Amino acid sequence: MKFATVLVVAFPCLLAPSTARPQKGSEFGPVVRAYLGYLKNEQEVVDDRVSRREISQAYYRRNSNRIRALREMAMRLARQTRNDYLPELEAVTRDEFGLLFQEQPRPESLKIGEIRQNTFRFLGTVRSNETFYVFARLDPYEQSELLSREPEKPTKVMVSLPSQDRTDKAPNRPRRVVP
Repeated sequence: MKFATVLVVAFPCLLAPSTARPQKGSEFGPVVRAYLGYLKNEQEVVDDRVSRREISQAYYRRNSNRIRALREMAMRLARQTRNDYLPELEAVTRDEFGLLFQEQPRPESLKIGEIRQNTFRFLGTVRSNETFYVFARLDPYEQSELLSREPEKPTKVMVSLPSQDRTDKAPNRPRRVVP
């Protein structure tokens, strides 16, 4: 009994609630932490490749900036949604839009949340020495839902007019044009 009293008097910290700081990175769940770890590993690979002179300085800067932009957007999304989920992210510069889009949008016309080509949702821009436009790739379920909501496009039909110098007497029929 005396021993327990001595412990309580001598070591009050044993009874005090734990006020230890949370571990670094515990602000995010395991999925977000794993993605941030993946980006860290990607940066290490790029650093290693530039140190061995396998890539140019321009390539190194662009990819390091892209990794920084992806990291910033991932943390922004995780904080805003308070969810341990991240979509597949793509960060491109203005001159790289052709990598994602057949018909390249004008960056000035992009609106946050807008869906492009039923494949990408625009999330915003991140300035990391250069401006990166960050998109989330829609998952297959989101894509199929969008496609099911889209009205069918009308088929274009061309009508051929009778020609004055036609020698054959074939009837004129509307011809279907394949878009």
